[in-house]
Amino acid sequence: MHVLILVVILVLLIIGPQYWVRAVLNRYNRKSEENFTGTGGELARHLLDRFALQHVKVEVTGSGDHYDPLAKVVRLGEDRFNGRTLTAITIAAHEVGHAIQDASGESLFRWRTRLAKLTGTAQQLGSLLLFLVPLLSVITRAPAVGLISLLAAFLVMGIGLAVQLLTLPVELDASFNKALPMLESGYLQPQQFRPARKILRAAAFTYVSSSLAGLLNFWRWMTVFKR
Repeated sequence: MHVLILVVILVLLIIGPQYWVRAVLNRYNRKSEENFTGTGGELARHLLDRFALQHVKVEVTGSGDHYDPLAKVVRLGEDRFNGRTLTAITIAAHEVGHAIQDASGESLFRWRTRLAKLTGTAQQLGSLLLFLVPLLSVITRAPAVGLISLLAAFLVMGIGLAVQLLTLPVELDASFNKALPMLESGYLQPQQFRPARKILRAAAFTYVSSSLAGLLNFWRWMTVFKR
């Protein structure tokens, strides 16, 4: 019974943030605001130019709103790019916040980017090691094989988890130290400040559920390894 309760709590912790984020973004994405003279894409372009980031492009994407530090592109979903809703405007400012982090060379952003580059290679290497562990165990029967399993688990899940955990402070900074001051400097009306903060909080916590899921998987793997 206790195990079932724990499982339910963990599921709620993982799935709950996803539903909350979706609900907040959808709530303020239903109607165009009269005080917005441009779309989310146009605001992103304007803010980038304002901060002398003319080299950063703004594009439509079907893979979720994000800033690509390698291509130097702010990518927005079609509804954000073409929309004049509070969600569209606020998310556009949030992604520009990441471009500002990149241009400023902020340490947390750079570390996240470096780790993200290593994630794919590390996971491939970890998967190879996991494939080889049973064979090495049969051939060598050495205790060191267990350490190889631990290393493989870290490469497959640990680095990805580290990136996700490092992402949260980067996202919070983009929301509340970059986007919010910009938006409150004349782009929003006072009654829109509070909803914009909710949207920015949701944008920052998009990765929380992924981090919790990754932490749970890593914990399960460590439990198996200890046995």
